[in-house]
Amino acid sequence: MPFEDLREFIRALEKKGQLKRIRTEVDPELEIAEITDRVSKQGGPALLFENVRGHEIPVLINALGSRERMKLALGIDDYSDITGRISELTDVKSPQGLIEKIKMVPRLADLAKMFPKIVKDGPCKERVLREGKFSLFDFPIIKCWPEDGGRYITMPLVFSKNPETGKRNCGMYRMQVYDDATTGMHWQIHKNGAQHFRNQVRGGGGRLDVAVAIGADPVTVFCAILPLPEDLDEMMIAGFLREKPVEMVKCETVDVEAPANAEIVLEGYVDTAESRNEGPFGDHTGYYSLEEDFPVFHVTCVTHRKNPIYQTTIVGKPPMEDCWMGEAIERIFLPLMQRQFPEVADYHMPFAGVFHNLMIISIRKDYPGHARKVMNGIWSLPQAMFTKTIVVVDDDTDVRDLNAVAWRVLNNIDPERDIQFMFGPVDQLDHSSRLPNFGSKMGIDGTRKWKSEGFTRPWPKELAMSLEVKRRIDQLWPKLGL
Repeated sequence: MPFEDLREFIRALEKKGQLKRIRTEVDPELEIAEITDRVSKQGGPALLFENVRGHEIPVLINALGSRERMKLALGIDDYSDITGRISELTDVKSPQGLIEKIKMVPRLADLAKMFPKIVKDGPCKERVLREGKFSLFDFPIIKCWPEDGGRYITMPLVFSKNPETGKRNCGMYRMQVYDDATTGMHWQIHKNGAQHFRNQVRGGGGRLDVAVAIGADPVTVFCAILPLPEDLDEMMIAGFLREKPVEMVKCETVDVEAPANAEIVLEGYVDTAESRNEGPFGDHTGYYSLEEDFPVFHVTCVTHRKNPIYQTTIVGKPPMEDCWMGEAIERIFLPLMQRQFPEVADYHMPFAGVFHNLMIISIRKDYPGHARKVMNGIWSLPQAMFTKTIVVVDDDTDVRDLNAVAWRVLNNIDPERDIQFMFGPVDQLDHSSRLPNFGSKMGIDGTRKWKSEGFTRPWPKELAMSLEVKRRIDQLWPKLGL
């Protein structure tokens, strides 16, 4: 069964020995971040800081910071449990006869669980604080790195509606706290939240309602970072993964809904006529992202549970909590990639590539130039378009064995022939591109080359010992003392 809320997840983490309560007093400025960074690098547990200087509200961090905790959050033993369900979902075809239609009924019932459920009230409204009755500094919002522009809300679920369609979006965008009631809204140019903002401008401008939830059930939190197409509701995908609808409650002061079981909800708006300098911020690239103007979020109301828990995260040089969330996305989205590119056997985005710098893809090669077709196809996808380097190998290469990938690719390529460059959009956080949001990408064809690709020389055989000798040595091995 899915976790109902963050508190149930915390109890499960503790039961599994995956949570450490910290009762020593710590400062929300830098100290929590330094402790968490050390624990993340050591593969340590989730941390619940219960004695945060100047605050009575505890801080939860690193809750999803391991493969084991991600699987626990998703309620699975292996990622294949989800990929199998997604494969079934994408294989749905129109039933042709009565028997097929009857067989579809259970599947349609399962799909019905995906849709969010609007409820009249929820725990997130146990306390309702309107303007003048709250301060953002009442919450233990952390400062992550010494040169950050201030304290940042780093794990918010930011809800907005597309002004043109009314469809909901939920994204996770950092929010620099400026004062008691305003923050930055780091809507990177390519994100769906930023598209809503631009649509509001096109419609004449003015205020765009926004709600920010902090601390929800782990699947709902995870779905905020999924690279979904515009107008595909993240809460619907959360319902699919949870196999139970996400309960949503209408906000008090804005026309947006938020998860009913959230710990904290910030209601407010951004105004298309207003922007403010935001940053710098120590980012997941391992560098400080630069200062830049972004929209300003004005808080009009705060609602929260009794004795709320503040959930946050810290990003920086990998491995960090976001790496394990990224790995889960990689595994979950494999069937969807294979649906678009059936030739793909597997793919991998190493942690050091911080999601958008390196993708290794293995394919079943069927025709000349197949590897380049896959590269260009990946660069055409909504979020994968940011991938700086794509490496394509044959399907007998383990994409997770980086030594094997390097050995295979470096032996297989003629650099001038097998490396291609192209220009296009790049991640807004990419500090190396020649211009903001625009730069070059590289594709490397590490597959074996065919005569039909212009390679006329014999392709050599790889070294391999004979099976007979292997069997003899297997029998001798225990006697060798090695």
